[in-house]
Amino acid sequence: MTKKRIALLCVVLLALGIKIFSLFPDAVERYYSTGLYPVISRGQRILFGWLPFSVGDFFYGLIVIYLIYKLVDLVKQVRKKTADRNYWLGGLKRLVIIVLLVYTSFNLFWGLNYNRRGIARQLNLTTSKVNEEDLKAVMKQLMLRVNQYDSVGKLNRSLIANKKYLISGAISSYESLAKKNIDFNYKTPSVKPSLFSYLGNYLGYTGYYNPFSGEAHVNTTVPLFIQPYTTCHEIGHQLGYAKENEANFAGYLSAKNSTDPNFLYSVYFELYSYGRPYLYYQDSLSLKKLDSCLQPGIKRDFRELKEFYLSHANPAEKVIDKLYSQYLKANEQPSGRVTYSEVIIWMVAYYRKYGKDAL
Repeated sequence: MTKKRIALLCVVLLALGIKIFSLFPDAVERYYSTGLYPVISRGQRILFGWLPFSVGDFFYGLIVIYLIYKLVDLVKQVRKKTADRNYWLGGLKRLVIIVLLVYTSFNLFWGLNYNRRGIARQLNLTTSKVNEEDLKAVMKQLMLRVNQYDSVGKLNRSLIANKKYLISGAISSYESLAKKNIDFNYKTPSVKPSLFSYLGNYLGYTGYYNPFSGEAHVNTTVPLFIQPYTTCHEIGHQLGYAKENEANFAGYLSAKNSTDPNFLYSVYFELYSYGRPYLYYQDSLSLKKLDSCLQPGIKRDFRELKEFYLSHANPAEKVIDKLYSQYLKANEQPSGRVTYSEVIIWMVAYYRKYGKDAL
């Protein structure tokens, strides 16, 4: 057997082993998510976190250039009629190897966290069907909180445009949370503005985590008032909360421990937004009543955010949105994009355990 075939067999066996291991959430939680992964992720942040630019974004850019080059080469081969059987078979073999390598590295560096027990087990929260009364109580508290931080949060909103202020504020939020719960200890931070922020406005993302470099990225061209919560959300991914509802809840827990009104306003604004569709379907009149109690400045922010998304709407965004939704479904999130809004389920569970004053 040649060295290439031995290498391919090893990758296949590794991918198979990862898949089998992922079927056991308790083992993933114990040996990977709270065992191997913190070591890997911190190692990545030590390697790349000190650099002033995003290493992950740089390599993403190189990959796009390479794919364009290969596509152009393919078109040339087809036009010259030199794309014979061996050409296609060779390309198929290389594609299989690349897919296997991406699959194994993605899961080893971060992806197995999709299969962990997660934040509910760590916090001893019982999530169940959201009943109307609990949802109303939670939404009322979120409305009161966002109103509370509306005016004071706007006084220094322009500071969010300073990237150092934004990132240091999110790090400080997690430091405050870690004093209460060591599971959220965030060592060797690595949060960076995305090099593709403007592109993100048209593709529909406000932030993302690069599992291959361990860097958290924030789109710093979206409206200022959503950036603090987005930053806390992406750090949640870094800490191993892969599912979007869990990263949202980790972002909530950290941001609500902040002493900065900008972060407090941002988290309660976003959570109220996530809860609105749930309450609308259960009791639209109650939602209308709560909305009427929002301060005028908050309503302006809702309009600004809506106008921002409408101004960047395009056909490509819809395609990306569908593809991303399928990606989430393939990774233990059957609700697809709706998974983000499911943070409200965690909020209700938190309310049931600790009461309204803890929100």
